[in-house]
Amino acid sequence: MKSVTTALECGMNLIDTSPFYGRGMSEVLLGMALRDISRSDYILCSKLGRYDLDHFDFSAKRVEESVDVSLHRLGTDHLDIILCHDIEFVPMQQIVDETIPALKKIQACGKVRYIGISGYPQKIFKFIIDQAGIDCVLSYNQYTLQNTRFADESIPYLQERGVGVMNAGPFSARLLTNAPLPPWLKEPESVKQAARKAARLCEQKGFDIAKIALQFSIKNKDIATTIAGSANPDNIRKWAEWIEEPMDRELLEEVLAIFQPVKNIGHKEGLAENN
Repeated sequence: MKSVTTALECGMNLIDTSPFYGRGMSEVLLGMALRDISRSDYILCSKLGRYDLDHFDFSAKRVEESVDVSLHRLGTDHLDIILCHDIEFVPMQQIVDETIPALKKIQACGKVRYIGISGYPQKIFKFIIDQAGIDCVLSYNQYTLQNTRFADESIPYLQERGVGVMNAGPFSARLLTNAPLPPWLKEPESVKQAARKAARLCEQKGFDIAKIALQFSIKNKDIATTIAGSANPDNIRKWAEWIEEPMDRELLEEVLAIFQPVKNIGHKEGLAENN
């Protein structure tokens, strides 16, 4: 809970959660942390449709239930943003035909202000927006030092359509940190090796690769917000300090050169037809 108040003190006022995170406990704990904070002091984003690793339900009935449950857990009468979570794992036409129409009814009632979608493959954004009106999208791990597909493939289209642009994962699931890489990380070995090489270069120059990774991701003026998460308030304060510091442009160019042979190499996520 201290991370939440620390983030707000540091001027980070968009808070992102989901019923998928901790099977609802993220929303419960967040509601407790925000209980005594003025609702006007933060922008609240939650999600629906994904509830466990392999549990997805984007039906209209579950949409209505999920929003009400999230509001109850979070202790608020409205969400600023609601996102359909990881839509690449289901046949996406359902999102167009059923999920978004249900969300628009909820939006008309004032329970949510803006509606959107989130996911990893860039293909999903155009598929949905070509058929349905939404307000924003959230892409993750695809605007980083190593992978800028979000900017290369999607942001110009999103701007043309007037859709809000949100980014998450500047550290690319720890790939761009000094922490041990998690066993579930799906990036190819060549990408992992490049990341370790870049981290060593930064360390040799007295730098933390996570710092330049964060600075790089937030510098794109076409992206409205970049989301990162930590349960450690010290990390939050450190990020706030890094954001205010100038970027080492010479080091950035050296790091980008290391990643050039593996630039924009990612992995498949969700159903094959959605990649």
